Amino acid sequence: MGEEHRQLHSRNSKKEADLSLAQARVRDLDAQLNAKEADLATALNENRSLEKDLQELKDQVVTLKLSLEDTKKHLHSEMLRRVDLENQTKTLQEQMTFEKCLHEDELKETKRVHESRIAEMESGRQREFESKLSDALQGLRKQHEEQIQGYKEDLERTCNAKVENAQLSAKRNSDFANAAREELMETKLRVDILTSQVNQYQNQNAALENRIKELQERLDYDRDLHRRRMAEKEEEMTQVQKQVQAQLEEYEHLLDVKLALDLEINAYRKMLEGEEQRLKLSPSLSSPGTTTQTATSQGRRLLHGRKRKMKTKMRGYSTGLKTVQHASSSGNVSIEEIDTEGKFVRLKNNSEEDQPLHGWVLRRRLGSFSDATYKFPSQFTLQAGQIVTIWGADAGVRPGPSDLIWKSQSWGKGDTLGVTLITEAGEELAERKIMHVPRGEESSEQDECEEEITGSEMELPSRQNEDPSCSIM
Repeated sequence: MGEEHRQLHSRNSKKEADLSLAQARVRDLDAQLNAKEADLATALNENRSLEKDLQELKDQVVTLKLSLEDTKKHLHSEMLRRVDLENQTKTLQEQMTFEKCLHEDELKETKRVHESRIAEMESGRQREFESKLSDALQGLRKQHEEQIQGYKEDLERTCNAKVENAQLSAKRNSDFANAAREELMETKLRVDILTSQVNQYQNQNAALENRIKELQERLDYDRDLHRRRMAEKEEEMTQVQKQVQAQLEEYEHLLDVKLALDLEINAYRKMLEGEEQRLKLSPSLSSPGTTTQTATSQGRRLLHGRKRKMKTKMRGYSTGLKTVQHASSSGNVSIEEIDTEGKFVRLKNNSEEDQPLHGWVLRRRLGSFSDATYKFPSQFTLQAGQIVTIWGADAGVRPGPSDLIWKSQSWGKGDTLGVTLITEAGEELAERKIMHVPRGEESSEQDECEEEITGSEMELPSRQNEDPSCSIM
């Protein structure tokens, strides 16, 4: 009994040791079970957060779709505005063509050519602008569609991957949960990249809108430039008309001179015929053309002799010349002085106000020379009560700070010199003439001398080296 008691006691101690070991193992298993339940709860919470993120991403996709529709509507409205502006431009062009048709008949051909050129330029620019705008819009549409399709595919892929990863991570170990966290970080990075891309596309849309505004401003600038050029062309046309009118007046003046010269030539022919009859010149047996040339040459010799006699007579009076001046003025500015040597001309402002001389000219008349005109600078203004001196090109003096220089011409000198002040509107405001007249001689004799010498000069233009005391040339 004692031996059995010892055996039972040892066996009982072993069983108690096993029981304590089993209890310790049970406690370990309970701790592991609690840890697994905590991991499962964290995985479920992560799954819920991922579902929330998925819902947020879906909401963002919806907002992006709405913004895309808004941008499309805005683009459509901008296109409608552009079409309205083009219609307005067409109506304005039709009005312009209708008003241009009502102008004078003399300008129809030039304006027709100008309008055709302008229409070609505007049509070319409009086609070019429309083609560029359509290409840009098509490119933007394609880019937006491709980007939206890519966004959809990426979102679907990421969402499916996230759901699968969440389900697997709920079933698997903590290592897979860490992998899910890493994927979540990657998705966050992708979302940030997508938001940055959305911002970039919004910036691109704003840049395109600015580009459209710049193109509209350029179109308005081209229209203003076209209007200014049309105004300049009309001013050029008016100037050309004025030049044509001036040339017509000069042509009429030349016709009058030609008629006077024809009369003088006829008079000299009669004088030649009278000289031939007086000298009883008989025609030779040669041809009629030779006879005419011989008579003409003899008549020229006789006229040349008379011319020399007249010039000798005028030289006798050359030492007693006197200067006669005639001046007239109908405005505030008058011609005060003309230099007898032809070096300068002085003007004076007789009023108490400044007088701008923009567009005014001084016309010089020197004998039978062609008229020359001096045009004042565009910014020149003659002060009240002041005097300005216009020096010729060969004056040989240094002008003052308030003086002017006629660089291309000189005033010249001769028996008759006249200067006329003409305004921008063509009104003759002041005039001054200077003439050298022999003392003791009447003006009729001088006019007769000048008329005869002028006729002889027209009849014999080759004699240019003789004394020009009585000639105009």
